[in-house]
Amino acid sequence: MTRFLILLFPMILMAESFLVSSIPLPKTYVQDLDPYDCDDECLRDLIDDGQIFSFLAHAKKRSQDPELNDIRLIFASVLNLGSAHQGGEIKIAMLLPHKRIGRYAYSTTNAAFAYLLTKNQPFEIKSFEIEDESSEEISRALEEIETEGFYYVIAPVTKEGANTIAGLDTEVTIYIPTINKRDVDTSSGSLFFGGIDYRAQIDTLLTEAVSPLVIFYDKSQLGKELGSYTKETFLNPDIGDMNNTELSEISAFFSDLDEDTDLNTTLERKSYSYALKRDVSNLEHQIKENEKIQDGSFILNTPIVKSGMVMSQLTLYDTNVTNILSTQINYDPLLFSMTQYRDRKGMVIANSIGENNNILIEANNLLGNDIVYDWINYATTVGTDLLFQMITQDEREYELPLVDNQVEYPIMLSEPSYSRFIEHIPLSASDIYAADEAFTP
Repeated sequence: MTRFLILLFPMILMAESFLVSSIPLPKTYVQDLDPYDCDDECLRDLIDDGQIFSFLAHAKKRSQDPELNDIRLIFASVLNLGSAHQGGEIKIAMLLPHKRIGRYAYSTTNAAFAYLLTKNQPFEIKSFEIEDESSEEISRALEEIETEGFYYVIAPVTKEGANTIAGLDTEVTIYIPTINKRDVDTSSGSLFFGGIDYRAQIDTLLTEAVSPLVIFYDKSQLGKELGSYTKETFLNPDIGDMNNTELSEISAFFSDLDEDTDLNTTLERKSYSYALKRDVSNLEHQIKENEKIQDGSFILNTPIVKSGMVMSQLTLYDTNVTNILSTQINYDPLLFSMTQYRDRKGMVIANSIGENNNILIEANNLLGNDIVYDWINYATTVGTDLLFQMITQDEREYELPLVDNQVEYPIMLSEPSYSRFIEHIPLSASDIYAADEAFTP
């Protein structure tokens, strides 16, 4: 791995423009002259015996063994092996609304570049900046993209931009890593989506929640939407079976409620919501001696800094907390430096970043990019893999299913332990009973 990174680093330094030279590097081809098949055990024996070229001759297809796949990718990159397939030219455009997505304009480009760099094939990736996400501006950029011969586009846009693109008639294939398809009204076969499903994560988290449910959310559009959905779903467990019209009606009802509203259903469930302003730093009014929220579940639809503040003040004001729940937004190692263990004890975080590739992780690290915890960069990598497969017909590196043009991610529950995230294993009723029995005097 170290040798591979040392050899890869100069390539990255010389490719700042992300445009590969038209003069191809000499390729190495390995011909298989062995009449016998070689399974995974045979491949491992070849590696152990130092028969690298025999290994490469047989390891032309993806193995079920991830370690063998990594070894194959390392040697293919180091030796600049030629590919056996006759895929099309790899050209991918980046549609970037810099003013709307900030640093992600650069990090998503780096994620796509890092992926293509590891595939050991000539490629061109070019950025097309747009001033805003209006129909006129996006149409202009897409026309320019097509004129320059790009037919595959990665567009890390906001929900507004995704809806704009969905309303346009374009022949290019567009992958949107930032938005989930359920948030856009489209049936286009050329639009693909890679955004995680926050609402599905909330549904999973609420299986861990008890009443009262205390919701902290920020006043961003996403924060408001998630705060509203969380309350609606907790107070109305059958909401998952409702259609879009019914969801819109109940959402309008809840959005008219004042903050801190106490609602009871026939199930005697209670929920309290607190919107946090950007500059808020003291939650004494919301938390201190607030009997309504004692012994409740606290769900944080807030960025990492605000979440750390909430957790520390729950401890400061001696709040009895059953558990603290959070979506992907707080699956971040920064949590360990911002909170003490006693603050985050009992915290459960939903995470959809699962399957990954060590070579891609290291390639991104060299560019100062993160695909282990940053879900937008991760989704961009998954999407680049999808577009690469469409262009070359190669097997995908990520086996995440594609359902109705939306990448489907698993939802795993994690706990922030002392220094790392560990798997959360819910206690069953029998586990709780056994624990009670074990401590009975």
